[in-house]
Amino acid sequence: MTAEAIEIRQATAADLDVLVPLFDAYRQFYRQPSDPENARRFLRDRLEHNQSIIFLAFDGAAAVGFTQLYPSFSSASMATIFILNDLFVSPQARRRGVGRALLQASADYGRRAGAIRLTLSTEVANTTAQSLYESMGWKRDTAFYVYQLALL
Repeated sequence: MTAEAIEIRQATAADLDVLVPLFDAYRQFYRQPSDPENARRFLRDRLEHNQSIIFLAFDGAAAVGFTQLYPSFSSASMATIFILNDLFVSPQARRRGVGRALLQASADYGRRAGAIRLTLSTEVANTTAQSLYESMGWKRDTAFYVYQLALL
């Protein structure tokens, strides 16, 4: 597979059969149990309610990666932003330009949609992903701390 052979397209509900295994593998990468049935339900809801934008990467007929964007807003800038929440490339397709192509498709989409920025977070230990992001111009935030409040 070369970068030229990678096809990126926006997913629809008709793509669930190829998307669900990738999403389930992504969740397992983050130490979650496999749950294809709920993964299908979750993704279908996001797509049917226009709550996210998902891009799929194909090598021929094989789906080899995806990214998912969630729309959000910046109150300070009074503008649209997108949270790049998920990025996954199947292990056999890594280091072949798939992640880079998915990130580029996400940035292109954000620009077309009039967003002022994309944001993402990744595990501190995920240095491979951090290297990719930084090579594409992403900047690590040094001005803000991120906090979370568990509700369940």
